[in-house]
Amino acid sequence: MEKQEVVSQNADPADGAQGGVPLLDRTGACCHGGAKMAVLAYSLGKREINHHFTIKNAKLISLVLVILLLVFHTASRYYGGGDSCERLLSRGRYLGEDVWQPYGCMMHKYKSIEAKTCLAEKRVAFVGDSRIRQLFYSFVKIIDPERREDGNKHEDISFEVASSSVNVDFLWYPEANNSMKERLISWTNEGSAKPDVVILGAATWSIKLHSGSSETLQQYKVNLTAIAAHLEKLADHAEVYWVLQDPVNEAVLSENRKMITNQQLELYNEAAVDVLNGRSRVKLLAASRQAALETIGQSGDGLHLPESTRNVGAMVLMNSLCNKLLRPIDGSCCQTLPPPNLLQMLSLCFFLGSGVVFLVFHVLGKNRHRRPVPPDVESLEEKKPATAAAPLGPKAPFQALCRMGVIMSYFYLCDRADVFMKEQKFYTHSTFFIPLIYMFVLGVFYNENTKETKFLNREQTDEWKGWMQLVILIYHISGASAFIPVYMHVRVLVAAYLFQTGYGHFSFFWLKGDFGLYRVCQGLFERIFSVWPISALFELNGSIHEWWFRWKLDRFAVIHGMLFAFLYLVLQKCQVLTEGKGEALFSAKISNLLLFLSVVSFITYSIWASSCKTKTECNEMHPYISVVQILAFILIRNIPGYARSVYSSFFAWFGKISLELFICQYHIWLAADTKGILVLIPGNPSLNIMVSTFIFVCVAHEISLITNDLAQVVIPKDNVALLKRLGAVGLLSVVLLLAKLTPGA
Repeated sequence: MEKQEVVSQNADPADGAQGGVPLLDRTGACCHGGAKMAVLAYSLGKREINHHFTIKNAKLISLVLVILLLVFHTASRYYGGGDSCERLLSRGRYLGEDVWQPYGCMMHKYKSIEAKTCLAEKRVAFVGDSRIRQLFYSFVKIIDPERREDGNKHEDISFEVASSSVNVDFLWYPEANNSMKERLISWTNEGSAKPDVVILGAATWSIKLHSGSSETLQQYKVNLTAIAAHLEKLADHAEVYWVLQDPVNEAVLSENRKMITNQQLELYNEAAVDVLNGRSRVKLLAASRQAALETIGQSGDGLHLPESTRNVGAMVLMNSLCNKLLRPIDGSCCQTLPPPNLLQMLSLCFFLGSGVVFLVFHVLGKNRHRRPVPPDVESLEEKKPATAAAPLGPKAPFQALCRMGVIMSYFYLCDRADVFMKEQKFYTHSTFFIPLIYMFVLGVFYNENTKETKFLNREQTDEWKGWMQLVILIYHISGASAFIPVYMHVRVLVAAYLFQTGYGHFSFFWLKGDFGLYRVCQGLFERIFSVWPISALFELNGSIHEWWFRWKLDRFAVIHGMLFAFLYLVLQKCQVLTEGKGEALFSAKISNLLLFLSVVSFITYSIWASSCKTKTECNEMHPYISVVQILAFILIRNIPGYARSVYSSFFAWFGKISLELFICQYHIWLAADTKGILVLIPGNPSLNIMVSTFIFVCVAHEISLITNDLAQVVIPKDNVALLKRLGAVGLLSVVLLLAKLTPGA
């Protein structure tokens, strides 16, 4: 693999000079004293970073990290015990606004229709005191959001949905005593109406009625031990949950509840854990208790939880009951993933076979090949290597397939295997804007002079694609779609990417007149990983609704790009434009006018996007006016000559792999079709983001190189050979289609 650096090599790093002028002479020509030393330190710092931090070294580090993390997660699953259901019920952190983040898995937010589907033909029983009654009401409101808390206190309450035969009952048993035990015994008798789910818990009344005496605590242990035997028997045909006691706000408790202290509640919880931990089929619900530690100060009476916190407990229960049945894409807790399907197994065999062939060639001593510089299909001309690259040998494509097989295995482990963890996103302004600021600081740090100063020159378009893609990635991982102003500006970036595609391809075909089959196939090959059957290896619940939604949003963007390219080429041919170094694109008067209009248009669009009330309202207008901000940005970036003369090599580097970044993010970074975040390092969100992002970028870059290697073989320049290859690909696609249509595939 050739040594590739993060930034472009416009200057020889060995002598620190550009254009034959020594670095010290250049700094001395424009700077003095401290400023001179600052420029020198800046240049030497960049050179030092680029010398040591190469993409080859980065990929080796990422490979080692993946291996170590795979060993760590496998060992923690084997020795640590506890599955995602146990983590859902008892481990996690409260993020605020009704959001509970279980440790290492994602919790789905259930709607009424989903809850009714899951609980159809089932009986659910809540047994306990007023706190359990609160949990009952929160659970019922998921099924029927209009349900009011109008039941009588200290009495049983029933809820029923006749259309789906859902029955949820609350049974008033404020103490864990013989009365509660008798109720459980009645459910274990033959012929009795047995509940499918039982949620129970009690302690506060025992503390209150007996003033928190130690004798009462001992009796509680005895009673709970007797009850536990019947709970275990009940678990033969029902799911059983014991709810641990939530904390209280002692400062606002009424006088007759002052004896219910957090110390007493902890003692009762410890007793429950001691008794029930040995009962493997009785599940302990502690999530709402942990959330209450953050919110009990909002309690009106100090005893009963605020509604937001008790909703957490209800949603945890719903996920525990329904995820394995409904299998929501963003509900990984309590889900067991299916085994590999036929298509995935065939792919595994294909990659293993490629590995065997590669080893055979290697043993036979086939010469190494030199990886050619990848052509850029959207540029006006293809990049040519400084020296002609040797043609690829027979070993090269199999070596590329081996590397791809390793990457696809990592894709599978992240996206379809229960090895690494996943967590949901929770948007805050800091999670979006702080990484955005860091990103742009790096972009400014890595600035270079452009090789050409033409309108939308190659370095500039790479830079444009790069920073847009990075903004979109930060948008996805931070969950910023919840904030409408950010959502609308990112929608413009997506449209701008399509605009640039239309502009680039139209310009190429217009200037080069190259409409050959090789050019078309080369463009299609770069998108191979977003096309069936490759995409089917990892896709989740594909729907034409999503395609239709995306098409409606950006249906004019490519056309706008093509029209703009046509206008530019006409103006260029008429010699209206001035594209020399340091020169404004138009005359001073016209340039100033266009810059003023562009700035006003840019700001006006941003104000409009920030004032939208709903996404639906904004999306209706977006296809027609997004081009305004795109054109405004292009003119602001290109009219001044000095702006066309510089670019960010940091952003341009990412721009060259923007397609790979966009595709890979779904499987090895977000891990659940943008709904969640891959967790490689549990318990440390910041470190996890840094490590998973580092590996993600390395993988995306390697895929761009692999596709280039394979393209040299799959897409020969000879049309006859190319037609044969297309026929073979078509035949393979038919075979894969038949395999997919096979039952169980």
